Amino acid sequence: MIQVCLNGPRSAADHAAVPMSPGAAAEAAARAVAAGAVDVHVHPKTPCGQDTLSARAVAETVTAVRAAVPGVLVGVTTGAWAEADPERRVARVRAWTVLPDHASVNWHEPGAEEVAAALLERGVGVEAGIWSGTDGARRFLGSPLGPRVLRVLAEVTDTGPDTARDTARSLLGALGAAHGRPVLLHGEDGGAWPVLRLALELGLDTRIGLEDVLLLPDGRPATSNADLVAAARAQADAR
Repeated sequence: MIQVCLNGPRSAADHAAVPMSPGAAAEAAARAVAAGAVDVHVHPKTPCGQDTLSARAVAETVTAVRAAVPGVLVGVTTGAWAEADPERRVARVRAWTVLPDHASVNWHEPGAEEVAAALLERGVGVEAGIWSGTDGARRFLGSPLGPRVLRVLAEVTDTGPDTARDTARSLLGALGAAHGRPVLLHGEDGGAWPVLRLALELGLDTRIGLEDVLLLPDGRPATSNADLVAAARAQADAR
């Protein structure tokens, strides 16, 4: 499974093709799915371009993307950078009027358990974000919610092209059986493509998109999310 991560905390200043509005996210998702993505992860934005968990932004973004890619699962972030206060983050989730299919919860962040519980109570699948270089794996393995998550999002924050694969293996080792949940392994920036190739080698789900990397495997600038997905699909098909 290849998930497309459309924008993340990035903005148009990082790349002209980063979708900042619901309409742009919908168009980017449609093209990425046509290129081979089968799942969508998107960060709803405020009018000034900041990540947000507001009910209105989530509703507008999820509705627009769903209309563009009917039948494809659509997920959002609950990252602490979008709402720093854990209690307010939970309140935001409980105020959503349109529910995404899934949402990522970074397990090293304060309030992760409470946010995940709120999502599960509302029937939203949880992607347990476990970042390398944090205590996320330890906390997740000790969580009673672990067996209930949709998948584990193993996030390699090591951006070194020559070291990211080893960091990814260490992260997978720390996760062990991961409560028996499926694992989606991905990297970022210089580590994105080495980690994606490792995920393919290990038969794990993975993701790609302008949230994670702006360059194609050969170092050329990507023109779009679809461009990145097509490159990932080509690597998967070549195996």
